[in-house]
Amino acid sequence: MDALINRLFFEPILGLGYPDEDVPALKEINKYRLPADDANMVFDFDFIGIQNYTREIVRFSLFTPYVYARLVKAAKRNVPLTLMGWEVHPPAIYQVLKQFAAYNPHKPIYITENGAAFKDELLDESVADHQRVEYLETHIAQVLKAKNDGINVKGYFVWTLTDNFEWAEGYHPRFGLIHIDFASQRRVVKASGKWYGKFLE
Repeated sequence: MDALINRLFFEPILGLGYPDEDVPALKEINKYRLPADDANMVFDFDFIGIQNYTREIVRFSLFTPYVYARLVKAAKRNVPLTLMGWEVHPPAIYQVLKQFAAYNPHKPIYITENGAAFKDELLDESVADHQRVEYLETHIAQVLKAKNDGINVKGYFVWTLTDNFEWAEGYHPRFGLIHIDFASQRRVVKASGKWYGKFLE
């Protein structure tokens, strides 16, 4: 699963080819490749950007072609969840930083997205989103751990500043540090936004 979801998009650009030893079905790509493709897709990144929100657990599944694995949903694993049904597992961000740093320890890495949607309620002109504060604290601590362990991580970006239209989920899941009333466009800084401002100071 890692080869299909992560490495497939990264290793060819580094000149390492497709991870078709781990997923033999990827060898089917060969019939569509031109002789110069491997050389043409190699690119020297200025930095590596990583989006991380959770971890996924998979189990062997004979009935899932190509990868022979299936997702074990977080809701069935008795773990803390976000509104999206994703597990809250801070060590995942450390693990992915370590994994991608191994490709080139000298290349800077930025966490370009990390955050969580919770059931935010605007009460008395405030949003007490303490779950998000804890999420950010524990995930940023894992980024610091990676930095202290010698991983060349240079930055961290929260997803996201304001509540937004979230792809296929629409306006329902709120990821922002700032609450938006979508009818009036009025903004209220959440507890997480205030915490993050003080943290950055």
